[in-house]
Amino acid sequence: MPHDIDIEEIREVLGRDGAQLVEVLPAKEYEEEHLPGAISIPLKSLDENSVAQLNRDAPVIVYCYDYQ
Repeated sequence: MPHDIDIEEIREVLGRDGAQLVEVLPAKEYEEEHLPGAISIPLKSLDENSVAQLNRDAPVIVYCYDYQ
């Protein structure tokens, strides 16, 4: 179930549960900068096929860092 989490909970989930980081900004912005270990699935291409690469048994943290 989706919910907001803070940086401390992110660290905990990454360390404890092997969570997957998904950056949803466009690929060009992902190439410029992203969190270590994050994979790129741009929001415009987020669909059943694009998320098939994710491990369904591990938590998924979806983020979008926008300077605006």
